[in-house]
Amino acid sequence: MYQTESSWGSYMPPRNVGDPLERIERLASENAVVIFSISTCCMCHAIKRLFCGMGVNPTVHELDEDPRGKEMEKALMRLLGSSSAVPVVFIGGKLVGAMDRVMASHINGTLVPLLKDAGALWL
Repeated sequence: MYQTESSWGSYMPPRNVGDPLERIERLASENAVVIFSISTCCMCHAIKRLFCGMGVNPTVHELDEDPRGKEMEKALMRLLGSSSAVPVVFIGGKLVGAMDRVMASHINGTLVPLLKDAGALWL
């Protein structure tokens, strides 16, 4: 079952900012949970489903729908030191990482405390 983009979280219209890394940091700090995604990416879909299934309403930035998304994607690859830029998750303005780091945090029980500390989860 697929849902519309707005069901994943709130949409933030792009603003013009010079450095893509500065823009990422700014966007990541504006909400409790921020996911940088590509709309056709299956791993991005899985991470969005994980958070929504936990009762978290992440803010999702679809890089393929942003005019400066390619620049941001390259900056995320540099930030992660990876050839794959998405999905990338920030919680409480801090980089959690890509899918592997998020899933490891979920499995080892550290994801829920991070979400509670960021005010994204109240249980």
